[in-house]
Amino acid sequence: MNLRKAIYFCILTAISLNNINGTERIYDLAKMGLKANSSKNASPVMQQVANLIKTECNPGDSIILRFAKGKYFFYETDAIIRTYYISNHDQTNPKKVGIELNGFKHLTLEGNGAEFIFHGRMLPLALLNSENCTLRNFSIDFSNPHISQVRIVKNDVEKGITFEPASWVKWRISRDSIFEAYGKGWHTRPTSGIAFEKEKRHIVYNTSDLAFSTKGVTGTEEGTLTAPYWKDSRLIPGTVIAMRTWHRPAPGIFLHHNHNTILDNIKIHYAEGMGLLAQLCENITLHAFCVCLKGEDDPRYFTTQADATHFSGCKGKVISCNGLYESMMDDAINIHGTYLKVIKRIDDHTLIGRYMHDQSWGFGWGEPGDSIHFIRSGTMDIVGKPNSIAAISPATLNKTSGFREFKITFCNPVDPQIDGQEEYGIENLTWTPEVEFKDNIIRNNRARGALFSTPQKVLVENNIFDHTSGTAILLCGDCNGWYETGACRNVIIRKNRFINALTSLFQFTNAIISIYPEIPNINNQQQYFHGGKEGSILIEENEFDTFDVPILYAKSVDGLIFRCNIFRQNNEYKPFHWNQNRFLLEKTNRVKISE
Repeated sequence: MNLRKAIYFCILTAISLNNINGTERIYDLAKMGLKANSSKNASPVMQQVANLIKTECNPGDSIILRFAKGKYFFYETDAIIRTYYISNHDQTNPKKVGIELNGFKHLTLEGNGAEFIFHGRMLPLALLNSENCTLRNFSIDFSNPHISQVRIVKNDVEKGITFEPASWVKWRISRDSIFEAYGKGWHTRPTSGIAFEKEKRHIVYNTSDLAFSTKGVTGTEEGTLTAPYWKDSRLIPGTVIAMRTWHRPAPGIFLHHNHNTILDNIKIHYAEGMGLLAQLCENITLHAFCVCLKGEDDPRYFTTQADATHFSGCKGKVISCNGLYESMMDDAINIHGTYLKVIKRIDDHTLIGRYMHDQSWGFGWGEPGDSIHFIRSGTMDIVGKPNSIAAISPATLNKTSGFREFKITFCNPVDPQIDGQEEYGIENLTWTPEVEFKDNIIRNNRARGALFSTPQKVLVENNIFDHTSGTAILLCGDCNGWYETGACRNVIIRKNRFINALTSLFQFTNAIISIYPEIPNINNQQQYFHGGKEGSILIEENEFDTFDVPILYAKSVDGLIFRCNIFRQNNEYKPFHWNQNRFLLEKTNRVKISE
């Protein structure tokens, strides 16, 4: 039976129920020619299925796209090719997409424990321009990850480091004697890495990002390699290294312009970018969403190349609960908007604003009616009065996608000092979400635990931050580098447990909890960046198990309460942090600390 006939058969035999949304239609992939555990390439099948469902269903129908439990294999060959501009990722296009769901309403992708396994360099799943959709009960992995895991076999002060690649790593020595990993359609020359303890899988104390060279590497018949210029006394035999590059071409799941999305019981074991990237979406719920290893016996020590989850320019409410985020190469969650830099003043109502970071551009930024304000980059002070967008369009009119600059007309006159000479940013206040981050476990990851940059209410409660290596919680804001907005006005950090954070130093790692906006010229700052009223940021009833001293760092904060928290000192590691203050405050107001 060919695919089209199989789909018609499924439609005719589907369970149909009349409900307020129309007809419920269940599409069984096994009856459509995509059976579990077969060697069939699922990429073109999913494209045909999505297209045919659209032609057969009415807008009000509820659709269940159902997989059977088992493995499904996705290859680059005959995959959908799309141009997506994805926030905080490399803007390399086009991208090969395993599953694209675009323009659906009331759709549920029911995995029933399905394992989606991808080959090559792909974006596994994209949900775009959709409403009231649910993704649940499946996992995402790659057969040959682009991170190369190796084990240190010998560390010789004079001869360098001898290492053994993991059994699944495909590698070769290049003509110029450099270690290369490769797969179908890709190859890498890693120059950075993260070191993991063999038994506990914690990131090795005081190592941070390893920089190394494999120039001159030689191999043996036993499958080990010696890199004579790689010398690092901290890497004892048995240490496991995730050798990596800084590339992040695509996330595991990409959400764009969706409304009311639920992700339930999903596990992402690897992606070359972030586990989940959501941009310009409203209302997202993550329940038991995990970026994790495949259990205690998983031979891998790493998960994603970057953040586990990342939300850029979203609004409504973002909920993440009962998740496990481990062994990723960046943060568990990062929520922010993006400042546009003012580069030209056209008239009193019109400016040109530009996306500045090379990994954040090409997608929309605002709509007529959105509320905005302006910020001086050097001091992070708000300038002028709040305003709103009357009209917005790409500044280059002949370019329909991938735009970097916007012509924005505002409802009210723009303050005269914003003239494109001094550096100013524009923040969209409408596209900022309320956040609940509750009952999650974050452990053994690089960089930081959780980052929040939104003026809406943020609740961080009942989470375990276990060996996050850097700062566990960061409230940031930056109009000079990543251009990630913005100030936090209402944050509660309550009943969390922090276990030995700060075993390595990364950016923004001044304490276990760091309130650390980037302010190049803080001496001339006239306002405070975070807070704004009594108790804007409340940190209470948390437990800190730590081998070192710094607990809280706060800069440019007005209205901070730290109370009823428990400290426990241990000797798991030797204290080494430069900051030997429990509480280090810089330009703060209305701060109350009681232990």
